[in-house]
Amino acid sequence: MFERQSRLPGRLESRTSRGSATTEFLTANFGERDLHDTVYVTSNPQLYQNRELIQPALHASINVWDEPGWNEEHGTVLPETVVDHAQRAAQEYSNKRLVVHFMQPHYPFIDSDTTFDKGHMNGDKAENVWGQLIKGELIVDEDTLWKIYADNLDRALPHVKELMKELKGRTVVTADHGNMVGERSFPIPIREWGHPRGIYTEQLVRVPWLIHDNEPRRDIVAERPETTTKNIEEGKVADRLKNLGYAE
Repeated sequence: MFERQSRLPGRLESRTSRGSATTEFLTANFGERDLHDTVYVTSNPQLYQNRELIQPALHASINVWDEPGWNEEHGTVLPETVVDHAQRAAQEYSNKRLVVHFMQPHYPFIDSDTTFDKGHMNGDKAENVWGQLIKGELIVDEDTLWKIYADNLDRALPHVKELMKELKGRTVVTADHGNMVGERSFPIPIREWGHPRGIYTEQLVRVPWLIHDNEPRRDIVAERPETTTKNIEEGKVADRLKNLGYAE
C-alpha cells in the first residue's frame, strides 16, 4: 500500500519489524538501550503506558497525545499536529536524532464518511472495527476497509513530506508494524484483523523502509536525559488508548 500510494522522495526498501504491535516494537528497539542521543516525538501513548516495563533511556520524550495535541473530534492526533511538534523539536534539539511517531494509517480512520468505525469512541461499542470483525460482530466489505485504511495513509503522507523537506541529514520513513485485513494467520490459519501481538505474518512485520538524504548531515551528540518528566493522569492515558482502538 505504501509503495503504491507514496510519492515521497527517496529509495524504497523493506525491513522486518521487531514486533507485530507497537509495544513489541518499542520494547525491542527502546528497551535496555542507551538512547541519550534520541528524542521521541509521539502521538501514541504506548511508551508512556509501558515506561516501567520498557525503561527507555531517551534524551527526551514529547507526548503529542497529551494536551494540547489531542484532537477530541477525531479521537486521535492529526498528522499536521505531529509535524508542528516535530519541527519545534528539530529546532530545540538540533544535535539529536528524532523518532517521530505518527498515528495514521493506524485506526481510527479520520475523515472517513463511515459510521461503523466510530462507535467505540463514545461508548456505543466495546471494541474497534478489528475486534468486531474477528468476533464476527461486524460484516464489512473488504474493499471498503482497504479504501478507508488507504485514505488514512493518504491523509498523513503530505505532512510527512513537509517534515522530510526540513529535516537535515538522513531520514527513514517506516512503520512499527503492518495490519491484517482478513488474511490467514500462522500457525493457526484463521482470518485475522488488525495487528495482534505475537503473530509474525509478512503482512504484520514486513514494513516499508524509505531512505532520504538531505544535506548537510548533522552532528549527533548524546547527553544526559532531561529530568522534567510530566506525570500524566492514568485515566487520561487509558482514555487516549481506548480512542485509538486499543483494548483495555
